[in-house]
Amino acid sequence: MSSRISRRIGAITESATLAVDAKAKALKAAGRPVIGFGAGEPDFPTPDYIVQAAISACADPRWHRYTPAGGLPELKEAIAAKTARDSGLAVTSGQVLVTNGGKQALYNAFATLLDPGDEVLLPAPYWTTYPESIRLAGGTPVEVHTDETSGYRATVEQLEAARTGRTKVLVFVSPSNPTGAVYSPAEVQAIGEWAEGHGLWVVTDEIYEHLVYGDAEFSSMPVLVPALADRCVVVNGVAKTYAMTGWRVGWMIGPVDVVKAATNLQSHATSNVANVSQVAALAAVSGDLSAVAHMREAFDRRRVLMTGLLDAIPGVDCPLPEGAFYVYPSVRALVGRRLKGVVVESSAHLAGLVLDEAEVAVVPGEAFGTPGYLRLSYATSDSDIVEGVGRMAALLGEAE
Repeated sequence: MSSRISRRIGAITESATLAVDAKAKALKAAGRPVIGFGAGEPDFPTPDYIVQAAISACADPRWHRYTPAGGLPELKEAIAAKTARDSGLAVTSGQVLVTNGGKQALYNAFATLLDPGDEVLLPAPYWTTYPESIRLAGGTPVEVHTDETSGYRATVEQLEAARTGRTKVLVFVSPSNPTGAVYSPAEVQAIGEWAEGHGLWVVTDEIYEHLVYGDAEFSSMPVLVPALADRCVVVNGVAKTYAMTGWRVGWMIGPVDVVKAATNLQSHATSNVANVSQVAALAAVSGDLSAVAHMREAFDRRRVLMTGLLDAIPGVDCPLPEGAFYVYPSVRALVGRRLKGVVVESSAHLAGLVLDEAEVAVVPGEAFGTPGYLRLSYATSDSDIVEGVGRMAALLGEAE
């Protein structure tokens, strides 16, 4: 008897980060004092000038109708201008496709580039959506594992060791979700030159471009390696920079033929992104970066606070992240020990115990391809960080 669900869709797993966030919210709704470190979204409201642009758009009849599937022309122009301003990459509006968030940009990119059997190099830990989008497109993700000893950064040597005759694409992310790792300009250039030298495509996710701290520096691979630009797709969006996760506006930038093909796909999948959200995004990318500067200052303070508190817990090793708004501590020393009368079997098991016993929601490293770790978002209040990690410390301090 055949399955009711296709093999392709049946093989997809639920987004672990969204699942943890949903469970935490359900427990809070039931009256439990859960503190959520699961979801990766700023705890700030969308800036007022962006909201006001959306309110005005709601009342304008021209936004009540279909618009071009690839995005509002004025938004595409503004994204091209913003990209030149922020990363130094010069593109035309014809190289821009406006999508329903960064996830659709990734799906469009992989669906456009990959044929069945094509391999994609995917440094791990990785964001949960990357391997699923690759598999949906018929590709095969090939994991390249990193750990805290290298700052969670892959080397050219590791990538070369994983490359085969079937390798077509490299996924490159800096700053990284889930680790907060930021590659130096020299590392970005070296990896870009390696990819270009082997005729590989690069899909680079730059959505955390403005969230870097200390001496870390964001750099865009096609800017440092111009010869790669014709084989590079850049994914970005307004979600993290402007606290607009719920507005669902992202984009992909790439060669004109690739963007045209991806636009054809989107014309059948979703048509245009909601016009009110596009008008809000236009206000965001056309404005200055004062909002993100305010958020970055708070995130910088919180990353130091959370890292220090976690690193003080016996059995937890928490490197200081350089970007994004996540910490990614190792808890491998706690696996195999007894806690609350049971042996901790894995980081996934530990995350369940932390939620049930300490009422703190974290995401286990299994979701990111590297068991033995936890991801916590510090895009939340200082008081929640102190309370939540304090609860974790009290619980994990009981490990035998």
